[in-house]
Amino acid sequence: MKKFGNVLISLSLGGLLFVGCSEGESVSEVESTSKGTVAISVLTTGNPFFNVIIDSLREEAAKHGYEVLATSGEFDVARQQNQVKDFIVKRVTAIVLCPCNSQSIGPAIVEANEAGIPVFTADIACQSPEAKVVTHVGTDNLGGGREAGKGMIEALGESGGKVVILDYKSVESCLMRVQGFKEVIEAHNKENPDQKISIVMELPGEGMKDRGYKAAEDAIQAHPDLAGIFAINDPSALGARAALEKAGKEDQVKIIGFDGQPEGKQAIKEGKIYADPIQFPDRIGKMTMQAIIAYLNGEKVESEILIPTELYRQSDSLADPELN
Repeated sequence: MKKFGNVLISLSLGGLLFVGCSEGESVSEVESTSKGTVAISVLTTGNPFFNVIIDSLREEAAKHGYEVLATSGEFDVARQQNQVKDFIVKRVTAIVLCPCNSQSIGPAIVEANEAGIPVFTADIACQSPEAKVVTHVGTDNLGGGREAGKGMIEALGESGGKVVILDYKSVESCLMRVQGFKEVIEAHNKENPDQKISIVMELPGEGMKDRGYKAAEDAIQAHPDLAGIFAINDPSALGARAALEKAGKEDQVKIIGFDGQPEGKQAIKEGKIYADPIQFPDRIGKMTMQAIIAYLNGEKVESEILIPTELYRQSDSLADPELN
């Protein structure tokens, strides 16, 4: 998507954007129909979740006459800050961010504020108090974390056991997932002391397969009797599954992921992941663009729009027409 976005910019600047030209209609006439450009920088395009946000944002923007410039921070907040500076130089109409770091992105947002460019966040919120964000559109991650906790209780049953969390502490949405998960586990332990679930470690899965793999390896070495893993997204959950298979513990340890990406759903269908609170990135992208349009039209917009998750189990995957 990043490559496509760069190509789109170069074509536009060169006056060569022919998409949508009808017979007898000049390029300049087509360009003049664009109301402006919405720029978005996501956490990574290596995660399909963020590509869906970009695609749905672009689709909704086109309905309202706006173009979309898409880039990716690739987990590097300094890179993302530079992308925001570039957006400001280009005088885009609005900026959408899925921050690489919820705190450190603050100064870049302040620069956009000072330039008079409205900033919106999608999926990952900004936690910097000096930065002004018009609207945050994302998953109800606290509620999703609670759903993950319920899934873990269900997966472990009456035996309970030791659980490890694979987290991502620099991202606000993941912090909320872990908080919700812990709340439900703590409440369960108070009500069912004979079925206690003990959170024995929190390790940095960082939302990536390779880090999830390494973290899971460390977890099962430290706790050979491990019963469960809660991973804050599908890539880290899939990495954890690979580590369990290598160690021959895939039947011993139950995994709860988060996202509901096609690969994650397929793993649930195959019994490799027990369940996921699933998100709806298409709704996030669409509703973010709708919030931008409302703001540009002078309408009042909510400061936060949260989309509930749904717990997706193997029974759901077997009825899912999108899976093989």
